[in-house]
Amino acid sequence: QVQLVESGGGLVQAGGSLRLSCAASGRTFSNYAMGWFRQAPGKERESVAAISWSGGITYYEDSVKGRFTISRDNARNSVYLQMNSLKPEDTAVYYCAARRSSGGSWRASGEYDYWGQGTQVTVSS
Repeated sequence: QVQLVESGGGLVQAGGSLRLSCAASGRTFSNYAMGWFRQAPGKERESVAAISWSGGITYYEDSVKGRFTISRDNARNSVYLQMNSLKPEDTAVYYCAARRSSGGSWRASGEYDYWGQGTQVTVSS
């Protein structure tokens, strides 16, 4: 089992920044690739970014590329999402997730084995 706890969400004006953190406990964190997803009211959960177990490979959706940065610190069992130039359309509950498998698509929520409870990000215009 891996337990994931997100933090760092909040209310920010458009153009502002937030840094989300996800702390992991349980099994060896470095064995898992990590992803960030988000879900806006009335919409399906969507992928945002992902990072390989070593941190050497990162993926981003086009909607956040150049504005968001995913990183991890395996010594601290944590993954981060730095969000800059935030837009009102970034408003959502953000979730971190862990996957043991290296196959499949990083975008597919079904590929992830463990999920956090989510943290709310609200961007005002």
